[in-house]
Amino acid sequence: MRNISRRRWIVGSGAAASAGSAWAQSAGRGVASSRERIQARYFPNIALITQDGRSVRFYDDLIKGRVVMLNFMYATCEGACPLITSNLTKVQKLLGNRAGRDIFMYSITLKPEQDTPAVLKQHVEMHGIGPGWQFLTGRPGDVERLRRALGFVDSDPQVDRDKSKHVGMVRYGNEALQLWATCPGLATPEWIVRSVSGVESPRV
Repeated sequence: MRNISRRRWIVGSGAAASAGSAWAQSAGRGVASSRERIQARYFPNIALITQDGRSVRFYDDLIKGRVVMLNFMYATCEGACPLITSNLTKVQKLLGNRAGRDIFMYSITLKPEQDTPAVLKQHVEMHGIGPGWQFLTGRPGDVERLRRALGFVDSDPQVDRDKSKHVGMVRYGNEALQLWATCPGLATPEWIVRSVSGVESPRV
């Protein structure tokens, strides 16, 4: 498992607002809001499929207006994936009924060619994962585009091509407030819950 890449990720509404205000759309369309800029750059509205076979759009259906947790994995991983999934299962239990109501959890496969909805469904059942946490697959090109947009890449191209050495981090944030951060997928469940809760109801 490698550390997250160094590519920039906007954290906090102040930084996002500064970036957004400097970006203008084509003539006649005015200036895009910081939220629109972040969405365009980091949250491509690609089509995905849940473990239940339901078609969804990444931004419109999963991210927009929500507090979310995101990570990448694949069902046959013999490295960090099972450990991270097990750890996030503890996070889900700590969240209780907030999972799927106030905070939404998403795991996206790195091997969409193999991880069909049926395979992901079996994976969910095997780990005893409850409601509020969706596992997602899609077209390989779209999943790769999403992985790169979200910054789950390694600076070494050779390492980045090796799925077994994928980034074992969790991206979490509040889309409406433009607050985003990252934490290790193997951090203590209590710490992850506190971190995510911090962007859900940030202190002024």
